[in-house]
Amino acid sequence: MTDEEIIQGLKRGDEDITRRYFYGILRIAYRVYDQRYQLSRKTDMDFYSLAHDYYMRLLMGDWQQLEARREGVSLRTWLTGGFRFLIMDRLKTYHPVGNDLGELRFDVPDDHFAEDVRQMLEEAIDRLFWGDRSSQAILRMILIAGFKSKDVALQLGVSPSAVSQRYRRMMDNVIIPYFKHNYESELLSTSSVIFSIAKDSSCDLQSKSFSPSTPQTPYSITNHRTRMNIRRITPDFIKQLGDNEIFVFGSNLAGMHGGGAAYIAFKQFGARIGQGVGLQGQSYAIPTMQGGVETIAPYVDEFIAFARQHPELHFLVTRIGCGIAGFDAEDIAPLFAEARNVENISLPKEFWDVLS
Repeated sequence: MTDEEIIQGLKRGDEDITRRYFYGILRIAYRVYDQRYQLSRKTDMDFYSLAHDYYMRLLMGDWQQLEARREGVSLRTWLTGGFRFLIMDRLKTYHPVGNDLGELRFDVPDDHFAEDVRQMLEEAIDRLFWGDRSSQAILRMILIAGFKSKDVALQLGVSPSAVSQRYRRMMDNVIIPYFKHNYESELLSTSSVIFSIAKDSSCDLQSKSFSPSTPQTPYSITNHRTRMNIRRITPDFIKQLGDNEIFVFGSNLAGMHGGGAAYIAFKQFGARIGQGVGLQGQSYAIPTMQGGVETIAPYVDEFIAFARQHPELHFLVTRIGCGIAGFDAEDIAPLFAEARNVENISLPKEFWDVLS
């Protein structure tokens, strides 16, 4: 593949290209720098920590750093150089301390078992947060790579408190109950694994319970084909649309659809890079990243008016603003009060709960 084809594949989120070319190139570079600087012996300097950090920086910049490489420089050389710069920058401030969120941590002296634990975490994140790339990124950076909330917030363009609150909700509602239910006997009884919950965390492993029959909102996993027979509740995950259905997602004004529902809209439902507002393919963008709730309200009003003008279409509103933008359903749902009387608009169950 040419360098430009690889870049376009990265921008599309192509899993094969990302794995083979991006992580493949970085893995070779990491081996070289590991021999020179003993990275693997340092906290938060493992390959996944560094590679995920570099990936998120490029993703949030819509990969423009790669497109702007100097003439005559290969993509491999440019990627390796950027990765080296990140490593050098991290080494300058390196100090072997933990992170600041009091999250679930693993003290695993056995290297082989450490990889097993990492794999269990990766599988849990993929399974429980399928299709939600922003949640996956936050969990991987904090729970696996050990980033601090302020570092994650800087990369995602939100406040540290928004990252911290969202992380703790995911831990409380999903991750800890999931591990308690599926791995308690294997992990909690193994002396080489220590579940450590810092005293300032809202996570309490012993007080959590998990039942497969109990939905873990707001991150429950459902299938579009088997969603509730309530016409105006948007399903949690949408894999396909009917001919008259429109996927309504939260965007940014620049139209950089790099994560969460925006990425799904871009990859599957016709959203266009560079268009941050309105109808595009089988999707409709409502900007949520430009400021407070008051800056979102005019775009919601515009959307509701548009939906009224197009009764032949059915609009499936996702949890806009409740992902990377850092808002809660209690903040966003009131903006859709007028949508209660618009029959061709479906809202997430969390929004209906607030409006009720």
